[in-house]
Amino acid sequence: MLGLGLWGVDRGGIWRDEAVTFQVARRSVPQIWRLLHGVDAVHGLYYLLMHAVLAVHPDEVMLRLPSVCAAAVTAALVGELGVRLAGPRVGLWAGLLYAVSPLAGHYAQEGRSYALVAAGATGATLLFVRGVRTGAWRAYGTVLALTCWLHEFAVLLLLAHAASLALARAGSRLWRGWGSAAGLVVLGLLPMILVSHAQSAQLAWVRPPTWATAESLLRWFLGPGEGVFWTCLALALLGLAGLAGPPGRLTCARLGLPLALVPPAALMLVSRLSPLYVDRYVLYALSGAPLLVAAGADRLARLAARLRLRVPRPPVLALAGAAPAALALCLQLPLMSEDRDPAHRPDDLAAVARVAAREVRPGQPVLFLPTQARNAALAYPGAFAGVRDIALDEPGPESGTLYGREADAAELRRRLSGLDRVWVVADRDLLAGRWSPSGPAERAKMAVLAEEFLPAGESADGDASVRLYVRRVALNALPGPAPVPVPQRPARR
Repeated sequence: MLGLGLWGVDRGGIWRDEAVTFQVARRSVPQIWRLLHGVDAVHGLYYLLMHAVLAVHPDEVMLRLPSVCAAAVTAALVGELGVRLAGPRVGLWAGLLYAVSPLAGHYAQEGRSYALVAAGATGATLLFVRGVRTGAWRAYGTVLALTCWLHEFAVLLLLAHAASLALARAGSRLWRGWGSAAGLVVLGLLPMILVSHAQSAQLAWVRPPTWATAESLLRWFLGPGEGVFWTCLALALLGLAGLAGPPGRLTCARLGLPLALVPPAALMLVSRLSPLYVDRYVLYALSGAPLLVAAGADRLARLAARLRLRVPRPPVLALAGAAPAALALCLQLPLMSEDRDPAHRPDDLAAVARVAAREVRPGQPVLFLPTQARNAALAYPGAFAGVRDIALDEPGPESGTLYGREADAAELRRRLSGLDRVWVVADRDLLAGRWSPSGPAERAKMAVLAEEFLPAGESADGDASVRLYVRRVALNALPGPAPVPVPQRPARR
């Protein structure tokens, strides 16, 4: 997992969510604290952690290195869960299956909190197994509480663990011990819940999940390739035989099935009323799928032994069982290689910054549309050094906002009225009319550009555009034919 995480970690570009981590974590602690009062409180602990990490060396490798290490720890913890529940070979197979999962590899290279949350949740699950066996719950509650402060939706792990206790037909003593720890976790998370609820407008872009959403998550959990998916699905179904057994005992099935199923299902059900579901919010549930698949493979090996088929000796069998994981890695390598291309992310702010550094001269006016497009300048300030940010009134660190505080609509119109040329860094779908900006200031930007300017050239492709706009009067005064407006590209599917 560590090797796959480090492969291509310096891909040469960060996307918008990573850029938020990068620019916020480089602020001072008081500035981060002020920001969290208005936005992104759910990521506050992660930003403070990354503040310390990026203080060592602020670049994209350091930005992603905590996620790489967390993914490696998670793979090890999944392996240890398999060892505790079913023995060394199941642990080996489960850990390897997690390591070669494209979904785990994707978030191992994201400068966001989700890989760390997965590590914390899997560690808490290992302590849950220990608690069931020994009755010691203090460490479990502490680790899970910290994990929930990294991302509050990790609290859904409590539902998975409750389902595991129910499947194991646990006694009242276990329920009381676990319930006390779970109650303290929820109580400790209440301040975060109250603050983040007040900031719920940040999730206005989320859409309700569908059956296709659930099917997509299942494929990512088991393996997106057809051969890998159907093989892992068959083994996972075989592994469900472990649901039977004596009361009070946890098995891979009794732990892995609720872990993989309950948090995503709960968030999807809630999202039918208030959309909250995004697959990365329940990345930690991925840990349950390799346990089920490895348990199914182990059961298949035991069935073969009972039928007196030729089965290798246990150490050889353990290594032979690792071969399918290696095959799954080989089959999914093209997908993993594509994932390490910056163009595979929703946007590539490094590409925008390179164009700005080449085309926009110091002192020239730049307009960001919408204000979130300023992310490119915040992530790569050197590319925009010396430019005139027309709309900006107060930078983000001083204003306690992510992207800075901009002038109102009237002031924006006044500032733009004195310009004959302006560079616009914008969302291409917004310029093409495929969505509309919110707020009078954003609408004023759009209106002034449409009424008084024409695009005279475009210098970037992808989801972000760097365009030069020239005032219509200035265009008419030029000799020769006026520049043809830039054609809009068709909508992406």
